[in-house]
Amino acid sequence: QVQLVESGGGLVQPGGSLRLSCGASGRTFSNYAMGWFRQAPGKEREFVVSISGNGDIKHYSDPVKGRFTISRDNAKNAMYLLMNTLKPEDTAVYYCAARVGQWIATTATLYDYWGQGIQVTVSS
Repeated sequence: QVQLVESGGGLVQPGGSLRLSCGASGRTFSNYAMGWFRQAPGKEREFVVSISGNGDIKHYSDPVKGRFTISRDNAKNAMYLLMNTLKPEDTAVYYCAARVGQWIATTATLYDYWGQGIQVTVSS
């Protein structure tokens, strides 16, 4: 099993950048595909991006393509999300997620482990 902890959130102005980190405790980290989801107040949980176990496949949702970059460092049991050109509509609680298996997934129900979530607020 895996425990996930997010860090790096906060308040930024529109057009700014943030880097989110997700630290994992567990063995054989590369066996887990990872993803980021977000949920804004009054809205359903939304897929953001996913990455395969070895990092060679990445899939971004349309709203963040070209602005967000996902990466992972399996030696450090860590995953990162660099968010550039942030917009107010990016404001949400961001969740780190992991699923057993190396295949990426865009559906939240296919993930097995979740972090507690971290707030990202984009406002002037």
